[in-house]
Amino acid sequence: MEFVSGYRDEFLDFAALLFGWFHKFMAERGAVGTSPEGRWQQLEAQIRRLPQDPALWVLHVLPNRSVGISLGQGAEGPGSGLGAARLLGDEPPLHLRDLSPYVSFVSLEEGEEGEEEEEENGEEEGAGTKKVETEEAGEAAPPSRQSPQEAHPPGEPEEAKQEAGGGEDGCQEDRAKDEPERRKGRRSEAAPLHLSCLLLVTDEHGTILGIDLLMDGAQGTAGRGSGTENLAPRAYALLCHSMACPMGSGDPRRPRQLTVGDARLHRELENLVPRLGVKLAKTPMRTWGPRPGFTFASLRARTCHVCHRHSFEVKLTPCPQCGAVLYCGEACLRADWKRCPDDVSHQFWCPRLAAFMERAGELAALPFTYTAEVTSETFNKEAFLASRGLTRGYWTQLSMLILGPGTPRQPRGTTPSLSLLLSGDPYQLLQGDGPALMPPVPLDPPRSLFGSWQAYYTWRGLGLDSPMAVLLTYPLTVYYVITHLVPQSFPELNIQNKQSLKIHVVEAGKEFDLVMVFWELLVLLPHVALELQFVGDGLPPESDQQHFTLQRDGPEGSVRPSSGVSARLSSGMREKGGRRDLQIKVSSRPYHLLQGPKPDLVIGFNSGFGLKDTWLSSLPRLQSLRVPAFFTESSEYGCVMDDQTMAVATGGGTSPPQPNPFRSPFRLRAADNCMPWYCNAFIFHLVYKPPQGGGTRSAPVPAPPAPTPAAPPAPARRRRGEKKPGRGSRRRR
Repeated sequence: MEFVSGYRDEFLDFAALLFGWFHKFMAERGAVGTSPEGRWQQLEAQIRRLPQDPALWVLHVLPNRSVGISLGQGAEGPGSGLGAARLLGDEPPLHLRDLSPYVSFVSLEEGEEGEEEEEENGEEEGAGTKKVETEEAGEAAPPSRQSPQEAHPPGEPEEAKQEAGGGEDGCQEDRAKDEPERRKGRRSEAAPLHLSCLLLVTDEHGTILGIDLLMDGAQGTAGRGSGTENLAPRAYALLCHSMACPMGSGDPRRPRQLTVGDARLHRELENLVPRLGVKLAKTPMRTWGPRPGFTFASLRARTCHVCHRHSFEVKLTPCPQCGAVLYCGEACLRADWKRCPDDVSHQFWCPRLAAFMERAGELAALPFTYTAEVTSETFNKEAFLASRGLTRGYWTQLSMLILGPGTPRQPRGTTPSLSLLLSGDPYQLLQGDGPALMPPVPLDPPRSLFGSWQAYYTWRGLGLDSPMAVLLTYPLTVYYVITHLVPQSFPELNIQNKQSLKIHVVEAGKEFDLVMVFWELLVLLPHVALELQFVGDGLPPESDQQHFTLQRDGPEGSVRPSSGVSARLSSGMREKGGRRDLQIKVSSRPYHLLQGPKPDLVIGFNSGFGLKDTWLSSLPRLQSLRVPAFFTESSEYGCVMDDQTMAVATGGGTSPPQPNPFRSPFRLRAADNCMPWYCNAFIFHLVYKPPQGGGTRSAPVPAPPAPTPAAPPAPARRRRGEKKPGRGSRRRR
């Protein structure tokens, strides 16, 4: 039994959802379209019997004049590109960076050349759909920013073929004649596909219910000047399918009222929509764009654990015994129950998963005012972030925000926070669009050790309505390991009295993208010089061997990158006992290939040992170093799998996992199960295989000092106060 819900990139899950729903829609639309009129009447009668949704539904008509999509070219050159099976769900380790050789956006606007590759949003942890970044509140975002057309390219090579010749239904385009000449610098010689128009059905809360893509040919000749006069049949079919099989969460239903974002299409649907028992608004929407504050809800459609069919295809129910795993029926439950070998069957895992489910209340016991919202199974992360203005800086790492063509951005891996450091604000990337989220650093260092969010928030001056815990989970987890877990498990190290610590953050990726959150360690541990070395082949190669230092001199601090540039940072900390700093190093390689001094401590976040082959080499390296190594996981299930991987790789194991008091408060919504997943939810440390006796050579031990010969009797004439020979040297040992 294997779950990957806690590890998949959100964009990939969303792409799989879009592709699966759209593929089913295309197949059924074709079947209905070629069948007699009675088939339509039967479908309409079925929809009229559906329960009514009190929410308003919106049919958006989104023309696109700016963005083309380049597909099908791999890093090795022209070819079939990234197969749909690998792209959409069969290989859990797939990340967004794997898409960049195959999928890119190219600007079709005059005067713009080149392309904009998709950005990677990282591991968190888990689950959600995509939201887009608008230019200004209150204004409709340009079509190039709309998420469905950017989120859907993985499914478009096949769909473009199905849409060939269908351009007469497209929206009016205003593309320049010399378009091919303006798309220079592409990796692919093939002209980009052009998504001429997007039909999107949502409810008023932002849940995506259906989508249809109108594709032009590569040169954009089809559908030129056609307007929206022929959209009605396709829009009507989309509405029917969205009601019978809604893409987002919820059962089949029909809306109480529908509004349309195009005047011509609104007129053409006036006689069709009432046949479904739906009331059409008297007038169309003034604009197609979303209202300020509108977000696409990040509620993922569930899938069957065995056959992976979505909730819009089949009805899903959890296992009646553990309540953890979702199945579409008895057949899939029986197949999973008797799976071979026995230790991967649901029969073996069911009682364990039931115990994991009982921890849901404990994991949700957090002191924040928004706890009930963010720990709910229906938590809408995108709406939560947008409602608080958390749509820039490091907050984009938590959402599905991506940048469209022409938007200036810092290339990943070039330490984008360094420029902000030089401007003097270490917390700038942690801010939202509203008031400052981080208060000034307290003048006095902590007088006691913090073991909970509430104690830390009280000392730091943060209100319990602050969402900063979502970002600060990383430095506070490091702090908790240093101050609580290492003294408990490795008391002989006396780590709390060390004046400097060298820490390796292994298999790092997202943690380095959030590097400035670790500035808080300077605040929490003001008398310790820290060196954090981020290691992992997931780090950009151009970041390899980067090194910079965050320093604190008295009430100020400075940054010293390897180039020698420096700047002052005001931290407000009243320094006692000399200068301390935080050194940041980057090594873009697997941990077992890292050369250098032995660290004092190794830490890994949301590790997933079984999801990456390099762990089978990195774990033996840690076994040979025998250094304290602590790891977090997003679920208890992940901890069990990590223990098994450690046993296979080294013959050792892991300590019993314990809940991390500094876990992220955001619950991650899984696709094929109902288990509680949270970023950094549990912590454990590696338990190394003990050295074997006999033929196994034990670690070298310093030889005891040679006995010091007794001093000869002092002569009778020795002066008073004269030191005996050798006493001083013994004291210096």
